[in-house]
Amino acid sequence: MGIKWRHGALPAALLALVLPTATGCESTPATRPKPTAVRSTPVARVCAEPASGPAEAPAGAVTVDPAVTGDLAAKTRSSPPHTTFWLRPGEHRLEPDRYAQVIPKKGDVYLGAPGAVLDGRGTNQYAFGGTAPDVSLRYLTVQGFVAPRDEGVVNHDSADGWVIEHTTIQNNSGAGLMAGARQQIRADCLRNNGQYGVNAYKATGRISGLVLQGNEIVGNNTDDWERRRPGCGCTGGVKFWAVDGADVRGNWVHGNRGTGLWADTDNNDFLIEDNVLEANDGAALIYETSYNAIIRKNTIRRNNLVEGRKYADRGDSFPFATVYLSESGGEPRVRARTDKIDVHGNLLENNWSGITLWENADRFCNSPANTSSGDCTLLVKKAGRCAQPAIADAPLYSDCRWKTQRVDIHDNRFVLDKSVVDCTVKCDRMAVLANYGTYPDWSPYQGDRVAEAITVEQHNRWHDNVYVGPWRFVAHDAGRILDSGQWRAAPYRQDAGSTFRAQDGG
Repeated sequence: MGIKWRHGALPAALLALVLPTATGCESTPATRPKPTAVRSTPVARVCAEPASGPAEAPAGAVTVDPAVTGDLAAKTRSSPPHTTFWLRPGEHRLEPDRYAQVIPKKGDVYLGAPGAVLDGRGTNQYAFGGTAPDVSLRYLTVQGFVAPRDEGVVNHDSADGWVIEHTTIQNNSGAGLMAGARQQIRADCLRNNGQYGVNAYKATGRISGLVLQGNEIVGNNTDDWERRRPGCGCTGGVKFWAVDGADVRGNWVHGNRGTGLWADTDNNDFLIEDNVLEANDGAALIYETSYNAIIRKNTIRRNNLVEGRKYADRGDSFPFATVYLSESGGEPRVRARTDKIDVHGNLLENNWSGITLWENADRFCNSPANTSSGDCTLLVKKAGRCAQPAIADAPLYSDCRWKTQRVDIHDNRFVLDKSVVDCTVKCDRMAVLANYGTYPDWSPYQGDRVAEAITVEQHNRWHDNVYVGPWRFVAHDAGRILDSGQWRAAPYRQDAGSTFRAQDGG
């Protein structure tokens, strides 16, 4: 798995915006739409205002003493399943072995008193591991662990049914937290971890029923993995892999080095709502080679300013934007709460560009350009079926592609003030496009057939939005730059019922 950009096996040139813009007041439809319904989203200030755990041990709980090294792991081993452990105030330590960790039993509960910290001291790789289901952690700080890349500190083995609440997971290497099925991650501070705040990945299968609600996810990827492994696609606030059903609600995702939220490879049925996504170095949200999502009522501001500017300065013409939908779309044959990607009621304010819908014509199941090697679409599953001669005909011609289709972008507010973003050009794009297919030589998707499909045939629509600022539009390919009039005219016919103006009140 990992990053899969528009050039398939050539991921280095991916991110930027280089083409000129215009200024001035754009035209307004004769019939103005109703004001876009964007609510003010509350901010989950969990890290600065953490909840306190119980000051005394609950009845029947096993008390864990910070003065005894390894006491938590030892008492977990000697206690039956469904035991509640109360960690006294102070710094708790594991044995000084890199693999020393707590292995919970089914239904165990870990409660931290005010000031209770489990510290890996830069020695232990994992804090909590094993496969026991239905474990709970609350009111505990977990820090100083050194998990390897792509591995995690809490729930290292992606066990199912864990509940992580009112917990601070900070200053670790790797991912602060892994995720299993039915996992609930609520009101946590996931801060300054080396790779991810959360890595929702399960080696033994798909994850379902995942909930992230009311968390603060800030400052992750301190180890700057994209610089150390260019094109790895292995960084950000949260990464989701093959998750079937996720509610991502009311989180504050900010200041991460890289992408804020990134769903990558055969995810489905996401509800992403009421989040504040701001000041992430890269995109606020990437939804990639995935299906069926509702993205609504989010506040998205000042994202992609670092990465967008960096790649624009290098001369890359690709409109990599703050919300990036890459080879992802609605698919009625994959069961979910919606059969499209519905993007509505969001405020996007002073980001580096807006929304890009992209499809790589060379990236499909069984193509060498598909860097998710071995993964296939949810409609085919077995990669070996996507080969000549069968792939050239129905149904495989359609089903072997991850398609950006049935995307409905409406009732959003897009605001761009270039004096705030600090750019003169290159930061003002909305886009729907594909590359010219060339690879491999047996591909049935060569030429501009995918570009034509994503632009005018796959039911991708913008409508009833409000635009404030000097927006421009990219359609079909990176060289086709449109003003709002061209964007709304044939053959694109986008943004019916939308309003365009140079500035608020203009």
